[in-house]
Amino acid sequence: MLNFFTFDLELKDTFTISHTSRNFQKTLIVALTDGNFTGYGEAAATSYYGVTAEGMIAAIKAIESLIADNIHKTPEELWEITNPYLKENSFAQCALDIAMHDLHGKRKGLPLYKLWGLELNNLPQTNYTIGIDAVEKMVQKMQEFPWPLYKIKLGTPNDIEIIKHLRKYSDSVFRVDANCAWTSKQAIEYSKILKDLNVEFLEQPLPPADSEGMAEVFKKSVIPVIADESCIKESDVKKCAGYFHGVNIKLTKCGGLTPARRMIAEAKKPGMKVMVGCMTESTVGISAIAQLLPLLDYVDMDGAMLLKNDIADGVKVYDGKTHFPERNGTGAKLLIFDEV
Repeated sequence: MLNFFTFDLELKDTFTISHTSRNFQKTLIVALTDGNFTGYGEAAATSYYGVTAEGMIAAIKAIESLIADNIHKTPEELWEITNPYLKENSFAQCALDIAMHDLHGKRKGLPLYKLWGLELNNLPQTNYTIGIDAVEKMVQKMQEFPWPLYKIKLGTPNDIEIIKHLRKYSDSVFRVDANCAWTSKQAIEYSKILKDLNVEFLEQPLPPADSEGMAEVFKKSVIPVIADESCIKESDVKKCAGYFHGVNIKLTKCGGLTPARRMIAEAKKPGMKVMVGCMTESTVGISAIAQLLPLLDYVDMDGAMLLKNDIADGVKVYDGKTHFPERNGTGAKLLIFDEV
């Protein structure tokens, strides 16, 4: 049985990156029940990618009987069965896949990471994202939320000045995400300045189409460059080798945990670093990402930390650490239900 819940997640602050601003983020929660257990999955209805909650619901409902007929199978098997129908709607595929993984873990009586044979040792720490704003407001956001690792969104005419100013107020490690806003010349020159400002890496400086420019940045940048918009689906991982030092995998873009795990393995073959990132999403989606932590070099799972009010409980990040609940599957539960 399938149920769908939509929420307008309110953010603590207006969130701005190089191509959009928002105060609310609509998200879809998929609840998948086999009669004994219910699994929860999530995908943000991200307008930048043309994704709506209504569209995701329609896509999943169209194959509801197919899902019901195969609900006893593994998440990987169900993914392969449903992907021919959802391959053009990776966000819907993601929500369904996470729900199936959560359900599967509950049926097996284990958290997903244990089901995969992983242990919670030496986990990477998530960054906390500071969106584009007046530089005084960006400083204020950092001071209101002291954290050892910040991702700074850039893509303005004054990017270096912003980082220099923020550095005056924090000794934390910075990561920089230009969201495709720079040229190759800018990225190379900026990397030299950013290295001296304790910037760990640079995420997606150029548009995905500029492969020639990215090859030049890869050779000449003095800090690592990580692919985001250039690494959407599984086949993109191989294409990033020789152009990026690592890849940022988003569950919604690739279609869930099933392809994400394959992408992680593929990225490690040529020695690329692996990061998993989030959208603005609740603890349902973040709890799914957290199951992958033992496999990752970097993680950006601050989506729920940016919300004014979360709609779920599960894996939480606070006090500089990631805290896992004593629950099976992803560990997520909706707060609108009185579940154990």
